Amino acid sequence: MKFITKLWNDKPLPFILFLACFVRLIAVIFSKGYGWHDDHFLVIEASKSWADGYDYNHWLPVEGETAPTPSGHSFFYAGLHYFLFCFLKFKGTTDPQSQMYVVRFIHALLSLIVVYCGYKIAFKVAGEKTAKAVGLLFAIFWIMPFLSVRNLVEFVCVVPLMAATWIVIKHEEEKRIAPYIWAGILLGIAFSIRFQTVMFTGGFGLALLFLKRFKEAIVLGIFFLIIAAGVQGLTDFYIWGKPFVEFQEYVRYNIENAQEYIVLEWYTYILFLLGILVPPISIFLFFGFLRSWRKQLLLFLPSFIFLVFHSYFPNKQERFILPILPFIILLGTIGWNEFLQKSTYWQNHKKLLKSFYVWFWSLNTILLLVISVAYSKRNRVEAMTYIAHKGDVTYIAVEDSNREDFLMPPLFYLQKWGQVYGITKNNPADKFYEQYNAMQPKDRPNYVVFMQHENIAQRVVDLKKYFPSLTYETTIEPSFIDKTMHWLNPVNKNQTTYIYKIN
Repeated sequence: MKFITKLWNDKPLPFILFLACFVRLIAVIFSKGYGWHDDHFLVIEASKSWADGYDYNHWLPVEGETAPTPSGHSFFYAGLHYFLFCFLKFKGTTDPQSQMYVVRFIHALLSLIVVYCGYKIAFKVAGEKTAKAVGLLFAIFWIMPFLSVRNLVEFVCVVPLMAATWIVIKHEEEKRIAPYIWAGILLGIAFSIRFQTVMFTGGFGLALLFLKRFKEAIVLGIFFLIIAAGVQGLTDFYIWGKPFVEFQEYVRYNIENAQEYIVLEWYTYILFLLGILVPPISIFLFFGFLRSWRKQLLLFLPSFIFLVFHSYFPNKQERFILPILPFIILLGTIGWNEFLQKSTYWQNHKKLLKSFYVWFWSLNTILLLVISVAYSKRNRVEAMTYIAHKGDVTYIAVEDSNREDFLMPPLFYLQKWGQVYGITKNNPADKFYEQYNAMQPKDRPNYVVFMQHENIAQRVVDLKKYFPSLTYETTIEPSFIDKTMHWLNPVNKNQTTYIYKIN
């Protein structure tokens, strides 16, 4: 204990980085699966299918097709995974779970940049005490390790955003242009990962203009445009023969479909941030963030504009606001600690404040221990893994007849690309049987994955009317976290999976 205390006092940054690395390695090993649809299907499925000579999402133009249509996705981040999977395939690492250990490990290492830069920013702006608080939060805040090993572009983009911010803050008093060149390059990379970070970059430029650093703002903007245009423009030109068509399609689709997804009130993200940061500490952090706007404009304005834009835009999903979560923690801690030093009330109520922190760290520790080892979407991943290990799969059918549509299985773990057939309310067993008989024998599915426990006995009986040879293989249970998420909100369709075989 004395050794740890000495490290904390004498070498806080190495200690914090070690702690961050330790919990992230645990997440690398145990936090399998995927958190959201997009961090798997828009990254892993797409890139691995390309490495295997297939186009899972049909994003690429087909030779001979008269009017190929861009889908509105950046190829940069998925493209990096394509090269990674090609390399792993070349080295003989073909098992999907083994490949994902490598993917999670790389992301865990990249996330340490966020911890390092966050500490250094806080140290320069507010001193060691605040820097230690920020570093500790970045290292072991309950959701950080889980997010750090996910392929979620909304969180991966934080790495270049935080690095760009630190470069500018570090050289704030210097009259040098080079730091703003590098910051512009990093912000351009962030844009290539997640288009919406252009709002963050716009806030950065505005802050520099308000501070009358016109030359720096222009240089940063020019190099941002060079990288953003270079990555997006050249990639699109190579694939489509025209530059920026994916970005144009992305903007068009989101404007035209703004009301088609989850439309919530303007204050949704504020409530989400207050909840995820654990009240009442979250209230203190948000207060500290807002009160620092004038003194720390470079830290405040990019995140604030990002928050305002997403609060205004109708389509709201919790992952959209994740890019500014670390910045709320960073500036919130700086502002709150500064306020505490001047607050007579809190100086006279130290026991009350301490009780709030005890509550925060107790709950945070519990959540950290649970979430860092969470196997998200276990039933879907393990179902495909089980069938893949059988070694005789042709194609699969998903029986989800309680619903009008079926959940797409992660074929990355099946190690076989191609058609997935669905048995649903809209396509019941009798229609599926007609389709089955019309197929060539080599195209017929020989495994059926039953989703959900509801009415399972009757659903099996109904399908056996047409496939008498249907035999039970195994049952895949969801993980603890999947069961919890489903209990909290049935929209999270993490339910028991039953595998049958058509012999």
